[in-house]
Amino acid sequence: MPEYWDAYLEDGTKTEIILTRGKAVPDGLYHIICEVLLRHKDGSYLLMQRSSEKPYFPGWLEASAGGSALLGEDPISCIKRELLEETGALCENFTQIGKMISPENHSIFYSYLAETDHDKEKIRLQENETEAFYWYSEEDFIRFINSGKMIPTQYQRYREYFEKIGYIR
Repeated sequence: MPEYWDAYLEDGTKTEIILTRGKAVPDGLYHIICEVLLRHKDGSYLLMQRSSEKPYFPGWLEASAGGSALLGEDPISCIKRELLEETGALCENFTQIGKMISPENHSIFYSYLAETDHDKEKIRLQENETEAFYWYSEEDFIRFINSGKMIPTQYQRYREYFEKIGYIR
């Protein structure tokens, strides 16, 4: 079944146009993609290992759960759904930590931070999306983001936030 998205202008104004995943997005239009960095109340961060079958960055660790907003979803409803689908964790409070426009893939990325007290051993993997999960202590997470092993595009989207909190050296 096709996946449909609302189309937006670069300034975030929603249009009446409906986009379909897999079809070219017309110039000047964008769809919304949301991601969340999940921090446990103990200070550790969740990293998900991408499926080795993914076309982009197969097997890499990513510091988020996320995906495209479906037709009718705003960024918060999108990120709640994506977090639940990809990890099984429920969160209600999200702090926006970034927004980036990507003209090359017609996307407006919204990045969030959420804190959870979800049972760390009960993270659920999503078939065809993730293969494993890891909780990194704050110190290990800082080493990870400074190691060059973070997905480069994700690093770019989080960079300003990481600099602001002193995680990037």
